[in-house]
Amino acid sequence: MALNGPQDTAAEAIKVYQSGDFLKAAQLFGQAAENYKSNGNLLDEAEMKNNQSVAYLQAGDAQNSYSAAAGTAAVFFKGGDFRRQGMALGNEAAALAALNRFDEASESYRSAAAALETAGEDQLRATVMQALAGIQLRKGKIMDALLTMRMGLSGVKEPSLKQKILLNLLKIRSS
Repeated sequence: MALNGPQDTAAEAIKVYQSGDFLKAAQLFGQAAENYKSNGNLLDEAEMKNNQSVAYLQAGDAQNSYSAAAGTAAVFFKGGDFRRQGMALGNEAAALAALNRFDEASESYRSAAAALETAGEDQLRATVMQALAGIQLRKGKIMDALLTMRMGLSGVKEPSLKQKILLNLLKIRSS
């Protein structure tokens, strides 16, 4: 299949990703990013680099995952897109955590949570806070992890049943 432009390449990358060929998907997302860059479309380039980051992480290549995501949050910030800024910081943090760079990952997760809060993305923010709590647990900081989970869930406007149960458990634990 001949790919005519970045949109076609991105669509093909999504299909390949969904089929489970994460390395090929990462390559295609990278091609789409380069095409968007050459067209001067920096926001879509950054979006494709974040997709590439996720694909690399799924393939077990944390270093390339980090490299793909690095710097994209600044592009989204400059464009006033706090939702994608938060997601980019989250992707960066996930790659850093996979590289066992936990302090840097924690800082990126905190920045991601702040951006997602600004964007009004309470569910995504809760997910990011859960990942941060996971790092805190790995480091043996149990009380910090509990507090982080509680803070993350407290901002959710319409919590799921699972989130409601967890919130109630956290209230009992901290009483």
